[in-house]
Amino acid sequence: MNSSIAKIAGIVSIVAGVLFVLAGGVTWGLITTNLAEQNITVAEDSTFLPGNDVNGPFSAFAEAQIINTHAMAATEGRTYAELGAEVRAAEEAGDTALAEELQGQRTTVMNASFLRASLFTSVVSYGVAALVMGLGVLLAVSGLAFRSLAPATAPRATAPAAAPATEPLVPATA
Repeated sequence: MNSSIAKIAGIVSIVAGVLFVLAGGVTWGLITTNLAEQNITVAEDSTFLPGNDVNGPFSAFAEAQIINTHAMAATEGRTYAELGAEVRAAEEAGDTALAEELQGQRTTVMNASFLRASLFTSVVSYGVAALVMGLGVLLAVSGLAFRSLAPATAPRATAPAAAPATEPLVPATA
């Protein structure tokens, strides 16, 4: 009975492992295809993968980092929230020109945040796809181990046939 459970668990693990590897691979391919269709190139001033097409987890991460660098340079290091407070202060002071300039910088930071979030979503999706593929390999290997531990079912041997009954040899009397 235990060997049949191990065999079934092995088969289920192998099938699930193969499905996980396929699902992770398809996900990886879809992310790559969608990123490549955007025709994004890592900025030349990036410290990591400059000039590379964004079509994988590392190039997506590199582009997200340089977008942040550019946004912070455009706003002298001020964040979206900090610029919001400065816009309000400029409006309260009646300096509409400064408020509009700061609002433009705030919009730049907001757009940069959206772009970075999209790229980081791709990076996380690549990680999940890799995790699923890794789990698939582990499941398949575990399934193979279960199958190898389950002894092969051998046909049951039948008991040897009993020897035919013979009459005891009795010495003949004369």
